[in-house]
Amino acid sequence: MSESAERKLARLKVELDRHNHLYYVLAMPEVSDQEYDRLMRELIEIETAHPEWITPDSPSQRVGGEPTVAFATVEHAVPMMSIDNTYDEAEVRAFDARVRRVLGDEPVRYVLEPKVDGVSLGIRYEKGLLVLAATRGDGRRGDDVTPNARTISSIPLRLKPVDGRKREGTAAIPDVLEVRGEVYMTNAEFQRLNKEREAAGEEVYKNPRNLTTGALRQLDPKITASRRLRFICHGLGQVKPLPVDGYWDWIQYLKDLHLPVSEQTKRVENIDEAIATIEAFNETRGKLAFQTDGMVLKVDSFDQRQRLGVTSKAPRWVIAFKYAAEQMQTLLRGVDWQVGKNGTLTPVARMEPVFLAGTTVQNATLHNLDQIRRLDLHLGDTIVIEKAGEVIPYVRQAVPEKRPRGAKPVEPPTHCPSCGAKVEREEGAKYIYCLNPDCPAQFRERLRWFCGRNQMDIEHVGDKLADALAEAGLVKTFADLYRLKKEALLGLERLGEKSAQNVLEAIEKSRSCGLDRLLAGIGIRHVGNRVAYVLAQHFGSLDALAAASQAGLSEVMEIGPVIAESVYDFFHNRAGQHAVSELKSVRINPSVAKPTANEPRPLAGQTVVVTGTLPTLGRTEIEAMIVRLGGKASASVSKKTNFVVAGESAGSKLDKAKELKVPVLSEAEFLKKVRSA
Repeated sequence: MSESAERKLARLKVELDRHNHLYYVLAMPEVSDQEYDRLMRELIEIETAHPEWITPDSPSQRVGGEPTVAFATVEHAVPMMSIDNTYDEAEVRAFDARVRRVLGDEPVRYVLEPKVDGVSLGIRYEKGLLVLAATRGDGRRGDDVTPNARTISSIPLRLKPVDGRKREGTAAIPDVLEVRGEVYMTNAEFQRLNKEREAAGEEVYKNPRNLTTGALRQLDPKITASRRLRFICHGLGQVKPLPVDGYWDWIQYLKDLHLPVSEQTKRVENIDEAIATIEAFNETRGKLAFQTDGMVLKVDSFDQRQRLGVTSKAPRWVIAFKYAAEQMQTLLRGVDWQVGKNGTLTPVARMEPVFLAGTTVQNATLHNLDQIRRLDLHLGDTIVIEKAGEVIPYVRQAVPEKRPRGAKPVEPPTHCPSCGAKVEREEGAKYIYCLNPDCPAQFRERLRWFCGRNQMDIEHVGDKLADALAEAGLVKTFADLYRLKKEALLGLERLGEKSAQNVLEAIEKSRSCGLDRLLAGIGIRHVGNRVAYVLAQHFGSLDALAAASQAGLSEVMEIGPVIAESVYDFFHNRAGQHAVSELKSVRINPSVAKPTANEPRPLAGQTVVVTGTLPTLGRTEIEAMIVRLGGKASASVSKKTNFVVAGESAGSKLDKAKELKVPVLSEAEFLKKVRSA
């Protein structure tokens, strides 16, 4: 029996490694996500039963282990230097002239590759096994983020050369191989995460690079894993022995080892070909699945690089050409107002179509009425648009001198564009709301949100199917999802027998979601995943939450008067009461078990204030940790505050803590405190 399980374990490892390479490196998946998840579950089940069989290179090690207290600082064996940038073709030619002055008349080949807009990372293999992943830091020392790097599926945990493709005279795998590269996020993943945040009423991320930086520096590797980061190679550090003589051959060698490299990498014979390559890439880079803001030009020969040397800041054998941000002018034809799940009306600019950064753009969000006023937009204006991080189109400014005579300012609607109900704007608020609980546009958005991954996680009910269910009248409340029959689903366009069965199974599976997921999903204004978790932990059930007074809600840790009013109104208005009653009628009424006496709650009874920017933890993340450990995360410092966790730019709360002699901890001191308790 154990021999059979061991053989199956070995087979699953090989199979999962192969699928990782096909999906994340070659972009040629052979199996569905569901099939991949099934194989991973089988692997984890075997390893759970036989923990002595778990190895560092097992695919199961990518899901993320236990959170770490802090990142250790490590020294790079070879410094990770920055490179010089230019926006000017003449400076690229001047770079070539400097290279030739040193090397004389000998031929110089260049290798060009996309400048991926991500986070630099060095990954080190010893005897083929991944042993270290470190950020660039100051170039000489960086942070050890190995647990997080293990969650990135395009980074092999063990190097395995392809049979029959070993290059003559090279070792299969060097004793030490350190490859340098960039961690990045695809445009699709960035937009998915922003869509989730926008639906939750949270601020969207400005660009994928910032989001990637935060994901890579999470103390909890499971959070990093959920961000679906990618890695692409663009250099080398310490390699012993070095198997090739030049960078072009190095790239081919990395391919043999199943390490990801850019398919846009190209070798040229002279600077004229290099310039032509840079110009051609500018025409196609907008079609790539990730952000890139330029091309990097490198001398190919390692021997020539050695002779060219380095300055105190950068090598003399490389330069990056960066493209200027592309802007276009177009005409503002109108402004449409989209209705969100909580009735928020968001203005969207409808423009004369224009080709920008690789795609045709004809719509761009204007965010809110304040943004329209700031831009002083008039219908018929000529406007300047560009893409934020070359992904999201946005309106940079209007061009008043081109404004048509008699053009009218953009005004907010007086009635909901979906249901016709009057809209309202709270005094001093940025947003306009439709307050009709029966608004069909609101319900479509709420249904999408309810089924989403971070709410009830109903896998096969995506946006299109949710819209179809609502428009066909099959789902008028959340509870109707749990009343669906296969016959009704088969009546929808392009939904076959198997697909309908998958939908029903996914809906049934969602019954196991906890109270916090349900509260996050049912569409209470100002209640996202974070607040839902706090409410679930404090009240434990829908009935207890519904029975709470507004004053009682305000006393809950992290629940201010605005959220308290919103939650109270939901459970005391007709629409909210009907939604909850309907869910209970289909046996959706989860509760939260109270913590056992043995469960560690080192902050029980303590009030903690977080202020400033912390090195690794986000505000939401650390406050969730405080609540999970039994404490109260307060927004203000008082004599009742047990201690303050302070980061950079802490401001008045830190001053107040010092005045009241409240203990102040750094992030590292806080983590040490809760880990050792």
